[in-house]
Amino acid sequence: MNAWHSWAAVAVFVATYTLIISEKIHRVAAALGGAGLMLAIGATDDASAFYSERSGVDWNVIFLLLGMMAIVGVLKKTGMFEYLAIWAVKRARARPFRVMVMLIVITAVASALLDNVTTVLLVAPVTLLVCERLALPAAPFLMAEVFASNIGGTATLVGDPPNIIIASRAGLTFNDFLVHLAPLSALLTVVLVLLCRVMFRKSFLYDEDRAAEVMALEEREAIRDPRLLVQGLAVLALVVAGFVLHPVLHYAPSVVALLGAGLLIAVSSVETTEVLAEVEWPTLAFFAGLFIMIGGLIDTGVISTVSRALADLIGDAELGGSMLMLGASAVLSGIVDNIPYVATMAPITGELVQEMGGARDHVMWWALTLGADLGGNATAIGASANVVVLGIAERNRQPIGFWQFTRYGLVVTAVTVLISVGYVWLRYFAAA
Repeated sequence: MNAWHSWAAVAVFVATYTLIISEKIHRVAAALGGAGLMLAIGATDDASAFYSERSGVDWNVIFLLLGMMAIVGVLKKTGMFEYLAIWAVKRARARPFRVMVMLIVITAVASALLDNVTTVLLVAPVTLLVCERLALPAAPFLMAEVFASNIGGTATLVGDPPNIIIASRAGLTFNDFLVHLAPLSALLTVVLVLLCRVMFRKSFLYDEDRAAEVMALEEREAIRDPRLLVQGLAVLALVVAGFVLHPVLHYAPSVVALLGAGLLIAVSSVETTEVLAEVEWPTLAFFAGLFIMIGGLIDTGVISTVSRALADLIGDAELGGSMLMLGASAVLSGIVDNIPYVATMAPITGELVQEMGGARDHVMWWALTLGADLGGNATAIGASANVVVLGIAERNRQPIGFWQFTRYGLVVTAVTVLISVGYVWLRYFAAA
C-alpha cells in the first residue's frame, strides 16, 4: 500500500469518529459506514477484515459477548436480577450512594476474577432495576460500573482482554499481575468511590416513599422460575470455571461462553428465538465495524507508524520511557479500542525491553497495561465494557451520550493515570 491509502484511512477514521462523537447519526451506522469505506478505498480487504488475527474482526470478543448475552438473556427470565436488585437495595438501606459503592466494589472484584465485559453484562441489568425501584437516573450508576470494571480488570491476567495479550507476549503469569497491579487496582477503586461521590452528587436523591416500598419487599418472591434459575446458575458456574481454568484447559473464553450458552439452551425450556431476542445485536455490529476500521489503520501502517514514533521517543531511557508509555497508551486507548492498540504495541514493547536489557521488574509491560486498561475509561468507545453498557442502556431507553460519558471518563482517567504514574515511580524507581 502507498501513502495515499494511509491518509485516506486516517480521513475515514477521523470522519467516522467525528460522527460518533457528534451523535448526529447512530454510532452503529457510523461504524458500519466507516468499515465499508475502509474496504472501498482498499485500506483493508475481505481476507484481512474477516480472517486476519492481527487486523481483522476479533471474533473471540464477538462470540464471547454473544455467548454471555445469551446466558444473561436466560437468567433474566428467572427473576434473578430482580432478586439481586432488591437484596442490594435492602443491604444499602436504600441510600443511593451506598448502593453505588456496593455496585462499584462488586463490579471491580468480579472484573478481576472474570473479565470486565462478562461482569458488566451481569451487573448492568441489576443496576437498571435498582434505579427503577428507587426512581434514580441510571446513567451515573452504569458509568460508575464501567469505570470500576476497567479498574478492577487491571488487577489480573484475565480481567481485561489486553492483559491476556500482554501476558502472552511478555511471559507474565497470573500471580505476576496480582503482585504488581492488584494493590494499585484496589487503591484506584477507593479513589473511584470518592470521585463518584463528587461527580454524581446531584444524582443521590433519597425518596423515602420509594425506599420504604423496596425495604418492605421480600426478595425471594421475585424468583419466577426456580428450576430455570438452578440450571442457569449451574451453567454460569461452569462457564466461570472454564474462564479460570483457561491455563489448564486451553479453551478460549469465547469457546467457553458459546459452549455454556448452547448447553443452557439445550437443557432449559426456553425457546431459542427468545434467547436470541435478548442479544444486543447492534452492539456486536458496532464492534465489528470498529474492528474493521482499526484494521484499516493497521494494514496501512498508520498505527505501526505511531507506535514506532513512540518507540523512537523512548529510546533507552527507562524512567522517561515507562512514563511516556503509560501516558501515551492512556491517550491512544481512549481514541481506539484498547484491544487492537495493545495487539499492535506489544511486539514493539518487547523490542524496547530487549534494548533496555530486560527492564527492571517488567516495568515497560506494566506501564503499557496500566495505560491501555485505565485509558479505556476516557471515552465511550475506549474499551469493550464501555460499548456493551452503552448498548444495554440504549436498549432499556436510558441512553448515555458520547459526551455525557466522556466528560466523566476523562476525569476518572486523568486521576487514575496520575496516581499510576506515582505508583510506577515509587515502586520501580524511587526505591531502587
